[in-house]
Amino acid sequence: MTDRADRGRSVLPSTGRALRPRAWPSPVRAVTRMLNADGSPPTPAPAGSGRSGVVDCALYVDGKRQPGDWTYADALEVARREEHGFVWLGLHQPELTEMTAIAETYGLHELAVEDAVKAAQRPKLERFNDVTFLVLRTARYCEHAELTENSEVVETGQVMLFIGPKFLISVRHGDACRLSPVRAELETKRDLLLHGPWAVAYGITDRVVDLYLEVAEQLEDDLDVLEAEVFDRNSHGRIQRIYQMKRELVEFKRAVIPLQRPLMTLTSQVNREVPKEIRRYFRDVQDHLSRTVDQVNSYDDLLNSILQARLAQVTVDQNNDMRKIAAWAAIAAFWTGVAGIYGMNFENMPELKMTYGYPVVLALMLGVSLALYRWFRRNDWL
Repeated sequence: MTDRADRGRSVLPSTGRALRPRAWPSPVRAVTRMLNADGSPPTPAPAGSGRSGVVDCALYVDGKRQPGDWTYADALEVARREEHGFVWLGLHQPELTEMTAIAETYGLHELAVEDAVKAAQRPKLERFNDVTFLVLRTARYCEHAELTENSEVVETGQVMLFIGPKFLISVRHGDACRLSPVRAELETKRDLLLHGPWAVAYGITDRVVDLYLEVAEQLEDDLDVLEAEVFDRNSHGRIQRIYQMKRELVEFKRAVIPLQRPLMTLTSQVNREVPKEIRRYFRDVQDHLSRTVDQVNSYDDLLNSILQARLAQVTVDQNNDMRKIAAWAAIAAFWTGVAGIYGMNFENMPELKMTYGYPVVLALMLGVSLALYRWFRRNDWL
């Protein structure tokens, strides 16, 4: 029978010693796993002095997650004592005060901390001493029954990664890319987690780029619908919808295209911070990203062509309307000319003395109008 004093202790496989996570007297104490052992949702943390952005704090030793609920300070302390140990601290939209406290514990640079809190950065890769700061922009396709002038097609967010020798801190903003599936999948790949924090960085980056591919495939369906509507004679595609789609595509491009340079740096042979085996995985991610970039560029060209085609159709429709107006104006001009001649009130006008002059003139006007109408119809003006 297990002694009551031993409950809640974690045993490290490398040393065999038992560890008890100590209480951490701060508002960041509510650190829970995404799911309990039985798969049920975690118990909500008690209300404290402020909202905690900590989603999950896990300690990994020899590629295996250690049981127990860890504070980020305790987990880092143990990870530094273990040869193959590291911490994955997951945050969701943390406040500046909480992020500052974490930065003091993990030795993060203040400029990177400011970027992580503001979440208004383009994809980039920076190095601060022994900590690598990687910024990713996430994207998710928004389902919609019909594309309108105000439809949100692509939802974007951000994920920032602080990658150190013994830790990885992921800071997520928005819900475009949730990281709990990434954590669950990586925890089934112990051989991959043996490579440390960079294995987690690969898993997150791979998930972000996979979502890019999903968004690109679904955007293609929307473009097919737009193209069909523009060239459908019975449909009147609105230019506003095409322009809205182009704006959403621009937002998607801002997430995809700038990520090429950071991935190129991570896969470079001169990059010694990333383990050689993980660089191979990053090259696979880079291939997927290149495919997405090609798709996005082709979509941009296609949208420009659709927009130009629609503008040309509008111009043709306007010209057709002007031709119709000009044709009817020509018919009315003949009537106006004849009426103007008879309205000059001259004394010596031979037609005035004719018995049937009035019906003859009306018949002439009507006959000429019918002739003009048939001529305009034959030339597709009416």
